[in-house]
Amino acid sequence: MPTTLPQPTTALSDPMPPPGNPSAVPLDFERWGSGPPLVLVHGCFSDQRTNWTHAKPHLARHFTVYAIARRGRGATPGVAGYGIEDEMEDAAALIRQIGTPVFLLGHSYGAHVALGAAALVPDMVRKLVLYEGPWPNLIDPPALARLEAHAACGDWEAFTAAFFGEVLAVPPEILEPLRSTEDWAAAVADAPQSLHDLRALARHDFDPERYAFLPMPVLLQVGTESPPEFWVTDALAATLPDATLGPLAGQAHEAMTTAPEDYAAAVRRFLEA
Repeated sequence: MPTTLPQPTTALSDPMPPPGNPSAVPLDFERWGSGPPLVLVHGCFSDQRTNWTHAKPHLARHFTVYAIARRGRGATPGVAGYGIEDEMEDAAALIRQIGTPVFLLGHSYGAHVALGAAALVPDMVRKLVLYEGPWPNLIDPPALARLEAHAACGDWEAFTAAFFGEVLAVPPEILEPLRSTEDWAAAVADAPQSLHDLRALARHDFDPERYAFLPMPVLLQVGTESPPEFWVTDALAATLPDATLGPLAGQAHEAMTTAPEDYAAAVRRFLEA
């Protein structure tokens, strides 16, 4: 029989902004399922719902899932000029509020957020899953300028197509069918907020050595069809003391959407081992 999953949205306010984070905001999230706590941090061109739509039922059967609404999504304020470091503090605040050690998973931009949050509260993260965090220089100044030009015209469809086609180099035979789906419509709807994310990513000073002290086991997921030079995966694999590579066969950057059951099974195998 199908499982009916409750979907309450719960607002969290960390009343005392953490030191060094004067732009702390009340954080919105959604909670699903039952079992050990699993915190999810979504990437760009998505939110706390759309990033996990297809994988949600498979994860919520085994975990109490806390899906963070990053800045500008859900009821979380979209403070202008935020950095990835601010969002690391946001995620760490939620983990502190949960009050028990959690599993933590981040996708794309959210992988950087999850990694930084784990560094802030390492004793509160049992295991960490990171799926293709991008290099900050993935978006070079000319590419960002082209995206900014589309944004200035309010052409978010072209903005989104340029990001996926030019920056991520998604082949036309994959990109064009995607543009007729609900997933594409959700990506375009999130494009204005994703522009802030891309600016924050371009400013981010990523150094894998900062995370060499992390004690928890880490699964570094990568799609076998993704360009490996786009992601910080190999740099983290060479630095983290307890890291395992988790290839996702036949997948690219969105396995939770393109193969959700297999994706959730891979996550569960690692977390429950």
